[in-house]
Amino acid sequence: MSISYLEREGGRIAYEIDGDGPLVVLVPGMGNNRNAFRFLAPKLVAAGYRVASVDLRGHGDSSTGWASYTRTDTANDVIALIRELGGPAVVVGHSFAGGSATIAAVDAPDLVSAVVLIGPFTREQKTDFGALLRDGHHRRGIMLLMATAALRSLKLWKKYLDHAYPGTKPADWQAYLSELETTLHMDVVAKMGMSSLAESSERLARLKAPALVVMGDRDPDWGDPRAEAEGIVATAQSGTVAMIPGAGHYPHAQFPDQVADAMLPFLAEHTRG
Repeated sequence: MSISYLEREGGRIAYEIDGDGPLVVLVPGMGNNRNAFRFLAPKLVAAGYRVASVDLRGHGDSSTGWASYTRTDTANDVIALIRELGGPAVVVGHSFAGGSATIAAVDAPDLVSAVVLIGPFTREQKTDFGALLRDGHHRRGIMLLMATAALRSLKLWKKYLDHAYPGTKPADWQAYLSELETTLHMDVVAKMGMSSLAESSERLARLKAPALVVMGDRDPDWGDPRAEAEGIVATAQSGTVAMIPGAGHYPHAQFPDQVADAMLPFLAEHTRG
């Protein structure tokens, strides 16, 4: 697939598109590029979907030097891309971009028919010190995230990624890390990591689009991943939770078959066009 670009005020957003059928837009989390969906995207294409995999601002082949890097900025980039490609679309947002998918669905309901939120940072967080004391896996994950944002350290980010993929890692793990090293801008990652969750948290309570929350049951970013997923659904007052056994913060890369199995019935029910 060749790279395409969406021109935006302040820069351009890189994406790849493959397949025919209803549109699904895959948006990675901060510190990763569109290749994070390299195992999941082909499964969606094979199932009959037109799949656009996107690079965030300042990531991969997208341009740097943007004025800001908030979840709302990413949501607006996604909305513009759906308009460019011809919507509506289901937006799949991972981690940071889970909040962006939520914002896009509320702000452009005519363009976003449903959302899939994978390990999403969508609502405002309160530090559970009890969970941090009880769970060393969770504590190490949070400490690495905080240190990465504060020090803008690629070395610490790679340690976080190693921790966030407990157990099974993709066969191309070292090659994937090497690719990230050549394109990752840690100042951008830090800005995204410190951006407010208030905008997506407020939108979550107004989310009307169907939502599927996909969460690894070993995700180190939460003391209780299932409770976080169910809390998102409760705040939105609708939605479905799919837990992926053994997965960390990147279930779509660790267990793409299981994630596809959870997503495909949802997509079949909620895609339009």
